[in-house]
Amino acid sequence: MTPNLPIQLEFSNKYDSAHALQYFHKHRAGLARRLSDWRDRQLARQALQLAGDPGLVLDLPCGAGRFWPLLGEQPNRVILAADNSPHMLEVARREMPPAVAGRVHTLHTSAFAIDLEAASVDSIFCMRLLHHIADPAHRLAMLREFHRVTRDTVIVSLWVDGNYKAWRRRRLEARRAGRPGENGNRFVIPAATAESEFASAGFAILGHHDFLPGYAMWRVYTLRKQA
Repeated sequence: MTPNLPIQLEFSNKYDSAHALQYFHKHRAGLARRLSDWRDRQLARQALQLAGDPGLVLDLPCGAGRFWPLLGEQPNRVILAADNSPHMLEVARREMPPAVAGRVHTLHTSAFAIDLEAASVDSIFCMRLLHHIADPAHRLAMLREFHRVTRDTVIVSLWVDGNYKAWRRRRLEARRAGRPGENGNRFVIPAATAESEFASAGFAILGHHDFLPGYAMWRVYTLRKQA
């Protein structure tokens, strides 16, 4: 276990019960979001296959359980689902079909100080968190905690550069410069920077998959723990 108090991200304080329920419905609203969700799941399946279809997976942060049905597609997989927000966990358990929720063991914990022993899981499945973390020291702290808890692999998604959407976002942020709060809590991380941080935390890259190569910012990496 890690004795230190975990890093706290300011944006995570917004997830009360109402916001958690809104988040549950978010990816089901409208054709564009449903198509995006379909592509996210496709990338997640590819990443899990690259990781060797791990048998014991920690979904962190699990949010409102969006990926629980996908993780449950492997009938023998044991699923741990954790989140910093107890409201997210409550909504996920309440809104998910019993056949899905019954497969999942939930845990209220932080990605920066996971309440599990070292080498507790085969893989950590971390979707849609890293792009919220601007401070490189915070990203590295989280990745090192993942290195402690996983026995083998980590799957992470983030926004990277080198595509049309990242170019547009840079132009938008340049126009917003100097206006407090305008840049939000989502950040593009240069791919070279992210990959250097993975190596510093003790991971080798097994591969990556892009949401729409050359256009979209989303990239999913599959990493393997090194000694």
